[in-house]
Amino acid sequence: MSLLQDHIAEVVRQGIRAAQAAGQLPTFDIPELTIGHPKRPEHGDFASSVALQVQKLAGKPPLDVARIIQAHLPQADFLSAVEVAPPGFINFRVSSAWLAAQVDHILAAGERVFQSSLGAGKKAQVEYVSANPTGPLSVHRIRGGVIGDTIANLLAAVGYDVTREYYFNDAGQQMNILGESVRARYLELLDVPVQFPEKGYKGLYIRMIAAMIYAFKGDSMRDASVEDFRAIATQGIIRRILSSLARVNIRHDVYFNEVSLYESRAVWDTVEELRARGYVYEKDGATWFASSQLGDEKDRVIVKRTGDPTYRLPDIAYHRNKLERGFDLIVDVFGADHAATAPQVLLGVRALGHDPSVVRTIIHQMVELVEAGESRRMSTRRGDFVELDELLEDVGADAVRYFILAQNPNTAMNFDLDLARSQGDENPVYRIQNAHVRCAGILRKTAARGLDDDGADLSLLGPDELGLVRKMLEAEEVIERAVVEMAPQSLAHFALELAGLFHPVYDRVRVISDQEDIPLDVQKARLRFYRAAKVVFKRLLTLMGMSAPEAMERRERKDAPGGAATAETEMEAETDGDAE
Repeated sequence: MSLLQDHIAEVVRQGIRAAQAAGQLPTFDIPELTIGHPKRPEHGDFASSVALQVQKLAGKPPLDVARIIQAHLPQADFLSAVEVAPPGFINFRVSSAWLAAQVDHILAAGERVFQSSLGAGKKAQVEYVSANPTGPLSVHRIRGGVIGDTIANLLAAVGYDVTREYYFNDAGQQMNILGESVRARYLELLDVPVQFPEKGYKGLYIRMIAAMIYAFKGDSMRDASVEDFRAIATQGIIRRILSSLARVNIRHDVYFNEVSLYESRAVWDTVEELRARGYVYEKDGATWFASSQLGDEKDRVIVKRTGDPTYRLPDIAYHRNKLERGFDLIVDVFGADHAATAPQVLLGVRALGHDPSVVRTIIHQMVELVEAGESRRMSTRRGDFVELDELLEDVGADAVRYFILAQNPNTAMNFDLDLARSQGDENPVYRIQNAHVRCAGILRKTAARGLDDDGADLSLLGPDELGLVRKMLEAEEVIERAVVEMAPQSLAHFALELAGLFHPVYDRVRVISDQEDIPLDVQKARLRFYRAAKVVFKRLLTLMGMSAPEAMERRERKDAPGGAATAETEMEAETDGDAE
């Protein structure tokens, strides 16, 4: 709950205690109170259903209980009215004076507005992207990156000390296939007869890596091992991945290499620890994890007959490493291909004596690009995929982040290229950023005219402005709920909803105007209101990992009729001078 909801809950607790002390209610333990919102706005700003919760303890109908509590509530300067509604709700209306005062609180908080202490003193680790370095980042691989990076932002906003981590799967058969693929393309350049691996990577990037090796080393690697080619290719691909991530404002604090789990023998130590705890046995030449003892539908192979581990084993070892680093919360953001194995890994963690409940797993579905109603499936191995860099050139980083973030991770995603390219109100990215741009435009124009908001009397703000302040204050609640539910899409939905409420207010509420005479004190109050609105929109955009432009630059469109590029108009605030 937000700080305001906590205050209302305390008012309700005091009211119940006062009613009990007066003998109007029997003594009972007050349950945990949840302060929500009425379904209909005309019923108030907040509501409590406590009377329905305690009706049996109170021995009275809930409507009577609600009225008794209402009669014993203490005075609170942030409330203007408290009303009871059937079948027993207590509805609260926030006072206009309190709402107006929040404008200054928003400005004082600045970039840390809506910062809370939900995770204060706790450490969190978020693993995201973790794409195998077998090729450039494709569009469908970036979905987990946007989700994970936003969750990390949200965790930091509620007080967690956050570590952002990328797990490089730089060991195993896929990496060997990468080395074999590059080696084959390199030998082709030397006209050496070679058979391309049956499951090799066929993308153009493999030929480019081979060409770079030839350009710098000539034929000196004619007899080099697959491992040599794998090492060179891995380094180049990792650099390219990190460069692509930086373009979409995704960063990490730790880059954890799977190879290190073998070099430190952590993988094999994990097997022996599981064996010592009675969860490992040998059968048919393979090593098995007795996961069925922990509720799995069957036991799982963790070391094949060849002596090579299956993917479960290093993942168990890695999660053991995470837990031993003392995180209070671990968030794994995985693609749909991990849906079956992620629970098995957590069973391994449990078998090792760790508490898997601190691990939250988010599984996201694949992404398909859709253009003019046509979708395009992608495969890194076949070389048939759209690189993230290509999408960024087309629609920009902000569109990539918002469109991915706004959809529930558990649903398959169609990325609408036509909508992402558009630069009008139908595009949610434009709509949200334009709210920030309009606020910035007001500040520029008023500064040019010498108007400031020193000494602003916020009691002069009208219902339009206060209504928007009321909505802005819900951001704290939205942020905390997004963390608790691991649902970052709720932040994207709220930002769009707030922008939708902002633009009509902007159209009606002027700071300066050539068509109407606005008193100076009203101008100052409204200017401060828009200054606070700008802070809020920047905070929301920043949490989503998006830019908060002061003015929108013209962007060339690639889809103009006849193939000619055209320049879209700048954001509305730059052309609507009267509204500024």
